[in-house]
Amino acid sequence: MSYLPYVSDHYLPVPDEIEATDLKISGVLPPELNGRYLRNGHNPKPGITPAHWFRGSGMLHGVELAGGRARWYRNRWVRTPALDGAPLVRPDGSVDLTASVAGTHIIEHGGRLLALQEANLPFEVTPGLDTVGPYDFGGKLTSAMTAHPKQDPVNGNLYFFSYSPFPPYLTYLVADAAGTIVRSEVVEGAGPSLMHDFAITETRVVWLDLPVVFDPAETSGIPYRWHDDYPPRIGVMARDGSTEVTWIPVEPAAVLHTTNAYDGPDGTVVLEGPRYDRAGWETSWKWWVGSPGCPDVPVTGATATRWVLDPARGTAVHTELDDLSTDFPTINNDRLGRASAISYHAGFPGAGLHEYALVKLDTLTGERFVSPAGPGRQPGEAVFVAAEHGVAEDDGWLLTIVSDLRENASELLVLDAHDLSVTASVALPRRVPSGIHGSWIPDSRLG
Repeated sequence: MSYLPYVSDHYLPVPDEIEATDLKISGVLPPELNGRYLRNGHNPKPGITPAHWFRGSGMLHGVELAGGRARWYRNRWVRTPALDGAPLVRPDGSVDLTASVAGTHIIEHGGRLLALQEANLPFEVTPGLDTVGPYDFGGKLTSAMTAHPKQDPVNGNLYFFSYSPFPPYLTYLVADAAGTIVRSEVVEGAGPSLMHDFAITETRVVWLDLPVVFDPAETSGIPYRWHDDYPPRIGVMARDGSTEVTWIPVEPAAVLHTTNAYDGPDGTVVLEGPRYDRAGWETSWKWWVGSPGCPDVPVTGATATRWVLDPARGTAVHTELDDLSTDFPTINNDRLGRASAISYHAGFPGAGLHEYALVKLDTLTGERFVSPAGPGRQPGEAVFVAAEHGVAEDDGWLLTIVSDLRENASELLVLDAHDLSVTASVALPRRVPSGIHGSWIPDSRLG
């Protein structure tokens, strides 16, 4: 196939690493924005075409903001063995946990910046985005690490997991605020499903054991397929106690990303996230592998959904919260694991949208705000940064990099989280390919 969507158009890789200083700003940057916006994504080296979007080597893009200035932009590949072609599986059949593309996410915890890919160990990078090397938490992490860990906003602990197509299928881990792993336990009862994300509440952990499961017949490089005969379940267990799980049957679905979860007053657990049905999932998979008949956009068919899980009765009820096609949900992370009403999403053409957009949902008021990106433009995941003296859930800003095909350029947008209006725009020195996940790292977190 000559046209592969995940290395074309908004996703066309850049061929090199550059940096620029004193970037041009339109508007006024909020004075509290002192730190780095860092974003990860797949950017294979020139001459390399991966068989799946997720297999492209990770490249970090960063913008440092300070004192109302945009001090620098730089991009760097995460220099892992996979960047130079090392396979995940060695000739003897063992897994090389360092052969990561490290292209899904970047977080800070315990003063370290970690580039993540769920099939491997994290890779530590410097504040300037140079690669330090694989990080195993002082030898205590001996398996892969999810790209979607959850940092509790109160105790600072990092909650995460490792999943595998082979037993043990699921391992639950906790690192304290300083970055020391203090808990590592196998979770019994899980299966070989594609568990890209999970959720936590103040008291519980929520697991997604859904019908996209390991299938060695899948040859794209990500060996998972939807299977109707796999019973879909969502698991609920105590966050800091027993790893005994209450598995609750749910309607068939796939969930790549959770929005949030929280404890209900009646013992229930509320989980929210974009839900794919089988048709939506398989259409999206066609884009990710570039198969014939794939759509022009990377994600289709996922809609914001709420599940109310009742562990005592073993029941679940799901409700569609919105009918637009969205994914990459974010929230004010001060509300992580706590009751929240406001979330921000990347919107995709189709199902009521004619172009890419940012979407804000308020489930308390029922309001929806849509900010279209404009012709030829695609915004990425919108990272929430709380205002210094904010009180309301949406007191703050959103940061996102926009890819502009018409201008062959990109900008870092700073939007008011109340109404999605643009507060400031930072012109970047090149078009930045659309990517995956990122983080705002305040200077205080980097010493």
